[in-house]
Amino acid sequence: MFTQKDINQIEERGTTVREVSRQIDCFRSGFPWMKIVGPATPERGIRVLAPEAVKTAIDYYKGASVHGKCKFVPASGAASRMFKDMFSGLSAMEEGKDLPADAPGARLAARIKDFAFYTPELFGEPADTPEYRLKALRLLLKEEGLAYGSKPKGVLKFHRYPTEVRTAIAEHLVEAQQYMRNADGTCNLTVTISPEHTELFNAAVAEVLPEYEKRYGVKYNITFTYQDKATDTIAVTEDNKPFRKDDGSLLFRPAGHGALIHNLDKVKEELVSIKNIDNVSHEKFLPVTAEYKQVLMGVALQLRDKIFEYLRRLDEDPSVQLCNEIENFLDKHLCIQIPLAHSEKERVDMIRAKLNRPIRVCGMVRNEGEPGGGPYIIAGKDGCTSLQILESVQINQADKGAMEAMSHATHFNPVDLVCCLLDYKGNHFDLPKFVDPEAGFISSKSYEGRTLKALELPGLWNGAMSDWNTLFIEVPIETFNPVKVVLDLLRPAHQE
Repeated sequence: MFTQKDINQIEERGTTVREVSRQIDCFRSGFPWMKIVGPATPERGIRVLAPEAVKTAIDYYKGASVHGKCKFVPASGAASRMFKDMFSGLSAMEEGKDLPADAPGARLAARIKDFAFYTPELFGEPADTPEYRLKALRLLLKEEGLAYGSKPKGVLKFHRYPTEVRTAIAEHLVEAQQYMRNADGTCNLTVTISPEHTELFNAAVAEVLPEYEKRYGVKYNITFTYQDKATDTIAVTEDNKPFRKDDGSLLFRPAGHGALIHNLDKVKEELVSIKNIDNVSHEKFLPVTAEYKQVLMGVALQLRDKIFEYLRRLDEDPSVQLCNEIENFLDKHLCIQIPLAHSEKERVDMIRAKLNRPIRVCGMVRNEGEPGGGPYIIAGKDGCTSLQILESVQINQADKGAMEAMSHATHFNPVDLVCCLLDYKGNHFDLPKFVDPEAGFISSKSYEGRTLKALELPGLWNGAMSDWNTLFIEVPIETFNPVKVVLDLLRPAHQE
């Protein structure tokens, strides 16, 4: 299957022929469907906190001992999807066609002044003409203007204020100082970016860092990390043969957010907040965002301390009474039901294995039609149930039970997580050991007009965290303000 030239290419990327062959086998065999027990809902699986519980969680967060905090922001890739409709409009206009008034490109040109990236010096005075629409799209997307079509979301201007304009990464800095300060007044951020965007991110941060440190009385420690090329996966043709470029070389593609588990594994702080680069709002929404981030962290630390207490008690006296208590706790709070064991030792070992794992507490938003994966209760290969976040591609559309579970889902995943990464003895968990390798999925893509199949690794908040202790908390819709397309910046959450 592979020539010596292929083998050299594979090994130069830091991977092995065995691993690439395994990936090709995944294309041929596919991935097993998740066995869904039911959707996670407020009745079972999602906690809806009363006002007093919200206050208790925040107080717990403020008083708990933590070995460092870090904000983890996935920000890899260019913003090409964000401007897909704009490129289509530009292409049509360059062919001599005008855009209808309701077309995305026409809507952008009509409201150009409402975008934070607008300046009269660059875009001039808007006009309801084909010439202006063409000009606006060119200046937005091409090198003659802002070149936003080839830049990462993190460095794009999202929000306007009376005295400044903020990029997405700048808003993350403002957020971080509000709820992620360490005891020594520092804020740690780990931002995953593409190597080719390093200069752009460095410039965007340098532009605001001195002012923000002075304004907020904080010291930022910012680390930019790259998705390891060794985690890229091979692409295949529609008949599952290695996809080759015109020069005969193999094509490898970034394997999605799942590859970032290796970046997260390098974070040494105990408490980590995860939020996508485009999910930031105008500062007027920061109070509710910060409040519920503290709620998630407080709940995570409450869970951490309860689990640590149980593990220490198991070390001292693994009695039947204690095992019963722990199993009841796991079932009630984490939806983990453990099958009957053949012996007391097997029972204790299974309970210990379920307790001694990384922790994640995930905010869940009421489903109001926004895209996103959903929270479910599933049955695992070991016979235990657990809470998981599933994407629609991981659910068997031909399974009536699975489709019924989807139809009764009440919430979706906004990617708003808090994680605890140290065990009860103070050691850092080896995060790749808790990945479910069978939780990946296959997608259809293209390369230079040719169709291919791509392999996505188990997603960072899906299969990559499959074997974690998981808790779902309802959070307000106001905390979720993603910018998936550029017109999303016209929503109230992104306007002055």
